[in-house]
Amino acid sequence: MADDLLVIIPTRGRPQAVMSLVRAWHETGATADLLFAVDNDDPELDAYKREAAKFMKGGQVRFVFGKRLRLCGTLNQQAVKAAKKYRYLAFMGDDHRPRPAAMPWDARIRECLSGGPGIVYGNDLLQGEAMATAVAMTSDIVATLGYMAPSVLTHLCLDLVWLDWGKGVGRITYLDDMVIEHLHPAASKADLDQGYEECNSPEQVSADSAAYYDYRDNGGLDADLAKLRKLVEEGS
Repeated sequence: MADDLLVIIPTRGRPQAVMSLVRAWHETGATADLLFAVDNDDPELDAYKREAAKFMKGGQVRFVFGKRLRLCGTLNQQAVKAAKKYRYLAFMGDDHRPRPAAMPWDARIRECLSGGPGIVYGNDLLQGEAMATAVAMTSDIVATLGYMAPSVLTHLCLDLVWLDWGKGVGRITYLDDMVIEHLHPAASKADLDQGYEECNSPEQVSADSAAYYDYRDNGGLDADLAKLRKLVEEGS
C-alpha cells in the first residue's frame, strides 16, 4: 500500500548508492515510498537493474527507467505523475543520506506540511539553512505549477528556486535537527566522479546560473509566486 509521501531520486552512474541509501533509509524508521529514476542510456544500466531486482515489485522501494532528461527534467517528469497520487513529494540526490533522529525524518515532513501548501527542508551538514538541497513539498504545489522545479534548469540552482518559492509565500520551514547528509566532494565525503564533473563543470554552472537569474528577474518567479499565493489563499 502506497504511503502519502514519495521521495524521488534521479540517479546516474552510481548503482552502488542504491543499497547504501536504502540501508540509511531503513535505519531511520521511514515509511515513505522511494523512487529511483534511472536513465535508459546509463553506462551502469545493468547494475541498476540488478539492484531493482532485489526489491518487491510495487513495494516501498521502486525503480523507473526512461529517457535521459537530466536531473531537473527527470524530477519534473516523475513529480508531475506522482502529484496525482501522493500528498507530499520530496527530492533527494543519490548522494544524500537521511540520518536517525528522535522522530523519523519523513514523519517530521508530514507534521510540518500537514497545515496546507508549503515546503520543508533539513540540514545537509554542508549548506545548512542556506540551501534546500533535499526538499519536500505538498504535491498541490507541483500540480499548480506543472513542475517541481523550473524546466529551464538542468541540474543546478533548483535549491535556490525552492527557497524563493517558500519565502515568497511565507510557507517554508528549515529543520536543523532533520539531518539529510549530503555526501559531496565539497565536504570531502565523496570522490569526484564523472557525474560531479559534468554537473559542476564551468559550462553547466554558467548555463544554470544564467537560467536561474533570468527566471528570477524576468517574470518567471513572479508568475509562479502569483499561482502559489492563490493556492495558499484557497487552502486557508
